[in-house]
Amino acid sequence: MKAVIALGANLGNPKEQLAAAIQAISDLIVVAAVSSFYETEPVGVVDPQPNYWNAILIGQSELEPLDLMRALLKIESSLGRIRSTPNAARLIDIDIIDFGGISMASAELTLPHPRAHQRRFVLAPWFEIDPDGILTGNGSVRELLSQLDAAK
Repeated sequence: MKAVIALGANLGNPKEQLAAAIQAISDLIVVAAVSSFYETEPVGVVDPQPNYWNAILIGQSELEPLDLMRALLKIESSLGRIRSTPNAARLIDIDIIDFGGISMASAELTLPHPRAHQRRFVLAPWFEIDPDGILTGNGSVRELLSQLDAAK
């Protein structure tokens, strides 16, 4: 199934962390495309943090959604991710944004990602590599990005 995966980092050497995560993910799924790296300001934080570097990876996975999420969490851990408070600065963050059009909600995973339609740092790199992409239940990436632009 088609997997749309978002990556972000703002501690250490973010570009190296993203590259290492992409390499590790390529051992799990067949990678079709990876966006450029986008520098973005942190979202939803009170205390100052360094800017993030974000990317989107699209690939094909034979794994079930929860199995893929668990494997991605292992990659985060292997790259030094320590989960503390929500929206804390991090060495790496990997999220499944959309997976084969599946809608689900569990303690471990919600699909599609519940805030992806509001996040330019997800939509812009996704649009770069998949301009006809669809975020399940929300519409086309093109239109969602257009709505964010109009709301500025």
